[in-house]
Amino acid sequence: IFCSLQMSLGTCWQFCFLWVVVLQPFQTLEVASDKGRRKIVHVLEDESGAVVVQTAPGKVLTHRGGTIILPCRYHYEPAEGDSDEIRIKWTKVTDLMTFSDVFVAMGRQKKGFGSYKGRTFLQEAGQGDASLIIQNVTLKDYGRYECEVTNELEDDTGLVELDLKGVIFPYHPRLGRYTLNFHEAQKACTDQDGILASYDQLHEAWLEGLDWCNAGWLEDGSVQYPIKRPREECGKKETPVGVRNYGYRHKDDERYDAFCFTSNLNGKVYFLKTYRKLNYTEAVKTCENDGSTVAKVGQLYAAWKTQLLDHCEAGWLQDGSIRYPIVNPRSQCGGLEPGVRSLGFPDKKYKLFGVYCYKKREKD
Repeated sequence: IFCSLQMSLGTCWQFCFLWVVVLQPFQTLEVASDKGRRKIVHVLEDESGAVVVQTAPGKVLTHRGGTIILPCRYHYEPAEGDSDEIRIKWTKVTDLMTFSDVFVAMGRQKKGFGSYKGRTFLQEAGQGDASLIIQNVTLKDYGRYECEVTNELEDDTGLVELDLKGVIFPYHPRLGRYTLNFHEAQKACTDQDGILASYDQLHEAWLEGLDWCNAGWLEDGSVQYPIKRPREECGKKETPVGVRNYGYRHKDDERYDAFCFTSNLNGKVYFLKTYRKLNYTEAVKTCENDGSTVAKVGQLYAAWKTQLLDHCEAGWLQDGSIRYPIVNPRSQCGGLEPGVRSLGFPDKKYKLFGVYCYKKREKD
């Protein structure tokens, strides 16, 4: 059992004291993830009349398009004369002290907000269950959520972190490296089927082997880059490995690359075989004739990571770049490391390449 960060110090110690000395009984709640694993959330019973909220420690993990439960449970024993009407409010922490409404419930009245409308519901698996179900999870759902339970006089909150399985991809546009301010970096990631990555996502990618020598924007406005192999051209050989941090930069005036994040696809990326090489305009028309669109950079990375797409032919992507995905490295396919190879942004008139197409999965 741990105390909510929103509780006062006195309340927190009183709560812990009751647990240690009085040894009150517990309730348990089994919370299912989208992969079938279950977490046990323990909630202390007390008779103080206060609202006590408990959320699961750590993160809950899903993928784009999945369904996830954000676990939250409360205990409330109304004192004599108190109203027993409870309001449950879920918000997303969008900045240090900024919140956006997600879902509110009071009695039979329930309402989702913004992009969460129609996708969010309370689990309501027994008394005191305020867990939130989010369906058809999107990339923008990633982040921290606050569960607040309130009566007329008392309230308490708990935090839940929603994480997504996916892949980081460094990105710069045709204009070249270090040409994006923060807002342009946000748009560039969105245009390529991604979002600006968080520090945690970049750090996880570094642990998995990502080594990139150009600094890029992250979603919190900082500029960082991951280094596994120190070298002179990347901050000198003597500099330690790790995620190197330029700090928070001016979002309008300073320009860097972007680190984007994407998750699994609701469709398929494939290399479209043709009898001859194509220029960019021909590539677009060829995919359209096949009932698809030219793949975006994020879609190719997601296919490489989650669908294990491995193809040793370079092809056009929607942004005008030429890339190809390699899962099983071989010498004739660009080196000994897996990854998405890039040949840059050639003239769109060149008839030198194939094309990677993306076909969205039809709804059942």
